[in-house]
Amino acid sequence: MMAYRDGWTLRRRVVALLTVALVLLLGLAAAEALVAEKNRQNTDAVLVRTGPLRVQGQELLSALLDQETSVRGYAVNGDRKDLAPYEAGLRRERDTVASMRDLAADYPDVLRELAVVEERAARWRADVAQPVITTTERSGPAAGQALITDQTRQQFDGIRASVDRLQDEILVVGQRTADEVKRTGNVLVVLLIAAALVVAVAGAVLLLSLDRILIRPLAALVGQVRRVAAGDYRHHIEGTGPPEFRRLADDIDAMRQKIAQELDEVRQARERIEWVNSQLQKQAEELTRSNRDLEQFAYVASHDLQEPLRKVASFCQLLQRRYAGQLDERADQYIAFAVDGAQRMQRLINDLLAFSRIGRLTIGFTEVDLNKVMGDVAAQTEAGRQYADAELTWDELPVIRGEEPLLTNLLANLVSNSIKFRRPDVPPRVHVSARLVDDEWEITCRDNGIGIEPEFADKIFVIFQRLHSKDAYPGTGIGLAIVKKIAEYHGGRVWVDTDAEEGTTVRFTLPALPEDVEASRGVDDGEPAAGEESTGDPALAGDGAAAPVGRQPEAGRGETPEGTTRDGTTGGMKETVG
Repeated sequence: MMAYRDGWTLRRRVVALLTVALVLLLGLAAAEALVAEKNRQNTDAVLVRTGPLRVQGQELLSALLDQETSVRGYAVNGDRKDLAPYEAGLRRERDTVASMRDLAADYPDVLRELAVVEERAARWRADVAQPVITTTERSGPAAGQALITDQTRQQFDGIRASVDRLQDEILVVGQRTADEVKRTGNVLVVLLIAAALVVAVAGAVLLLSLDRILIRPLAALVGQVRRVAAGDYRHHIEGTGPPEFRRLADDIDAMRQKIAQELDEVRQARERIEWVNSQLQKQAEELTRSNRDLEQFAYVASHDLQEPLRKVASFCQLLQRRYAGQLDERADQYIAFAVDGAQRMQRLINDLLAFSRIGRLTIGFTEVDLNKVMGDVAAQTEAGRQYADAELTWDELPVIRGEEPLLTNLLANLVSNSIKFRRPDVPPRVHVSARLVDDEWEITCRDNGIGIEPEFADKIFVIFQRLHSKDAYPGTGIGLAIVKKIAEYHGGRVWVDTDAEEGTTVRFTLPALPEDVEASRGVDDGEPAAGEESTGDPALAGDGAAAPVGRQPEAGRGETPEGTTRDGTTGGMKETVG
């Protein structure tokens, strides 16, 4: 309480407590680091020095035994080969002693015992081994064996005793080092317990302090704020506790006063917004009704125009047949203009009706085999293909979900355009293929016609947009707009591939069935997926690349075949011009 009256802030109190705890923890951490380093050194001494020293002491004894056994064997047999273990043991002894000296550099007692072993081993070699070897070489095995007595055996037993004392000294050093490891480990544990106690005490003090100077005043302030939030905007908020909380309570009370002042304005604004929203809702409903009425009007108007146009066209054709040649040349020309105009108006109305029906009159999506659709397209365009000596081929096409009549109309429009926009004296070739790209089928219609300039690639899909005069290429300019609307109705898109080297390549996408997508994911990267697009030219694709469909023999170029009107309709399928 004295600290509170002196004006200690919450931050100052917390910082003071944390500083004391931090100083204690840093001191303990420094002591732990020193003890841990000492413990590590002792552990290394046990694992890296004393342990290997015992192993090498045993190795030293094994080398000495090899020497003694080799000398006795040579004295018995007199075979120089029996001295090979002696020489190898001598080398092993030197190497082992050198390694042990490095490991025992900090252990003088071990070095002293090691020196005793070396000195006795050297004396044994000088007093026993070398004389036996020399005598056996000069006088034979019997003379060599005579030098091996109980006294020489006792001398070698002294070497063994020296090695045992060396091992005992190594064991004593190792035990002493292990005891030091245990002692430093215990000290480290005590330091860790002390650090944990410091953390626990600091945490308890901090918790009690926060409960007194933070949680209780904050709970009181929260209660007052909730009272205001419940709707009592006239309640005065007063803070207690540290200076920060009192300032926070003053700021919240100022905000409460501002909210209370502006609340009436907000309510008035909300009422105005609600009124505006109601007016906008009425206007939106009116606009929706107006668009529906306009769409119905366009459909009815187009439909009702059919009868008078049919009558005008019929009478104009009747005049043309009955009075052709009986009037002057200009009258025949005027009648031909009237017939042509009536027919073009009929085609335009029919195409407008077809365009308006897309998405309005629906039979629902079903699974559609595009191979069957292409068969229908081939039948619809047969007359036009015979007239132009055109060839229509397609690869194996997928099954997708859609409306079969609309998809037939889409592909028929593309094929008809490919046949119509052909190069002079070049038989048209049209090829349809498909490939799976991610989760969509990309359908390609490629031809060898006159092509499309890149700058007009987007313009051709706009309704009533034409790149040629109606005299050069008849049509209404709605066909590719219908193609685009059908593709988008099925959730796809359509575009012209401007990178095609020859002719025109139109691509459109259709969503793939889930099983096709799953099947494509199981195909290795190095193998073509099912339905992958071919080269597109059946003449270049090789055997089996495409399935030619009923290529018709060349028809007479001088007249239009039966069933194909002058405006380019083929086999009853309306020719649509992009």
